Amino acid sequence: MFPERLKALRKEAGLTQKELAKKINTSQPSYQNWEKGTRQPSKETLEKLTSFFHVTTDYLLGNSDIKNPEDELSDVEILYRKNSKNMTPEQKEIFKKELLEFMEIRRKAFEEDEQ
Repeated sequence: MFPERLKALRKEAGLTQKELAKKINTSQPSYQNWEKGTRQPSKETLEKLTSFFHVTTDYLLGNSDIKNPEDELSDVEILYRKNSKNMTPEQKEIFKKELLEFMEIRRKAFEEDEQ
């Protein structure tokens, strides 16, 4: 799965093997071996690839079909996760409830403004 994903991502980026190898500071023959499936990149190089393509390691290795979980979330969900990271479960529940109430109030206010 890794070789296929790697090749597909490279093609989506519109790059040749040589161009991508240069961007991640490796040789074209090494890169070619990864796409052929005859070799695996080091952990460090794998991190360079995931960073370059903005995908997770799980996606690149074929363990997940989600390229980047944050791409699947709305801005509100991302903000909630970032701001509730260090809260207790009880605090998270209160925070979530208050956010939902606030969004409902704002939605109603916008509807009233449109009338």
